[in-house]
Amino acid sequence: MANQDIVIIGGGPAGIEAAKGIADLGYKAILVEKRDRLGGNPDEQQYAALTPDLRDTEEALEEMIAPLRDNPNIEVKYNTLVTGAEGALGDFTLKAVSMGKEIDIKAGAVIISTGFQHFDPGRETQKYGYYEHDDVLTLTDAEKMLKAHNFVRPSNGEKPKRICFIQCVGSRDRQIGNEYCSKVCCGISSKQAIEVRQQVPDCKVYIFYIDMRMYGYWENEIYWPAQEQHKVNYIKGMATEIVKKGDKLLVKGEDTTLRRPMEVEMDMVILAVGMEPSEGTKQMASIFGIKQNKYNFLETTGGPLDTVSTNVPGVFAAGACTGPADLEDSVSAGGLAAMKAIASVRKAEMATA
Repeated sequence: MANQDIVIIGGGPAGIEAAKGIADLGYKAILVEKRDRLGGNPDEQQYAALTPDLRDTEEALEEMIAPLRDNPNIEVKYNTLVTGAEGALGDFTLKAVSMGKEIDIKAGAVIISTGFQHFDPGRETQKYGYYEHDDVLTLTDAEKMLKAHNFVRPSNGEKPKRICFIQCVGSRDRQIGNEYCSKVCCGISSKQAIEVRQQVPDCKVYIFYIDMRMYGYWENEIYWPAQEQHKVNYIKGMATEIVKKGDKLLVKGEDTTLRRPMEVEMDMVILAVGMEPSEGTKQMASIFGIKQNKYNFLETTGGPLDTVSTNVPGVFAAGACTGPADLEDSVSAGGLAAMKAIASVRKAEMATA
């Protein structure tokens, strides 16, 4: 008899939605999370507010997670890391380390939702001085400061008077191999720019961009309000270097609209770092034998109508482990993966009946 339980690896938005979908249809979901809490990147990186509606992140995550509590069809294994797997559709055995102990987890199908990690701006190039200048931050650094309502210069603790965002750091970059757009950075930068203007009203905010990419409703809900209501300045240009000038940061580059060199002084610079496959995603590809695309995200094989099936029968992938995705994308993929996983274990059950 085929095992009907379904394991979900990764407790971010996609994994949470998958667990709910499986449980709602009467199947058992075993949600495996390496940390001691659910929420994925929005929780781990301490997002202050979600894009585009600026909704409080903790409130939104609580709404997602609450249905999992006390649900008899959902088992959550915290502090658990999958280290190996064997078997096939209908009869998988996962090797894991949970709370320091080695355990086996048996399931009929597996959903991988191990998410992404942010590009490290100091890994490939030092042109932006992330590890050199205290006042050069990433979006995730800025997010934590905004959540704490303490948006100040790390170098001296003073409120900034001029800041800028530099877009596409680690995305759309052939030199480092990340040729893809990370999809959410333009929207998140615009969201943070609004928050900076709200928390530090006297601060002038600039966004240097290749071209702004706003998906769906983001243009009307984030991009235009940032300009028209919050006076954020968008400059089409390429920043190439950041150097120290006294107690300021000198941003050098090119204004691509006017086609001339650009040098501007800033108190703080925020790098809009893109998405990359997480280490967990790469590990799951190796453990389960899942094909990866040329950017090392998990490759799905079902085309536009099935964005969660992999080359391994009974193993599905959902969310940003398959490529750059926003919250809505991840939740939708989690729901689809749940349905596909249920269909696969039912098929396996009928085959062994």
